[in-house]
Amino acid sequence: MAPKVFSARITGKDWRFDVPDGVTLMEAARLAGITLPSSCRNGTCRTCLCRLDSGTVRYRIDWPGLSADEKKDGTILPCVAVPLSDVVIDEPRASRQ
Repeated sequence: MAPKVFSARITGKDWRFDVPDGVTLMEAARLAGITLPSSCRNGTCRTCLCRLDSGTVRYRIDWPGLSADEKKDGTILPCVAVPLSDVVIDEPRASRQ
C-alpha cells in the first residue's frame, strides 16, 4: 500500500504543499520551499504558533506547549503537528525560500 500524502494549504497566500504521512507540517513546508516561523522545533517555544482552519492533526509529543483553550480554538504548533487529514492553516508570517 502506498504511503498517505495529505494536502496542506496556507490561507491568505493560497500556497499548497504535500505532507507525507508522519511528516510535520513545518518539515513538509520547508521541503516545498515555504518557511514557517520557528525556533525550537520541539513544541515548547511557541514561535510557530498558528491557526488550523480545517483538518485534523496529531502531535509528535505528548503535551505540546498549548493550553486546552488554545487547542479548542484551533491553535496548533506546526513544528510538532502531523496531519491526519488534508489541512488548511492560517499563517500570515509564512514566506517563500
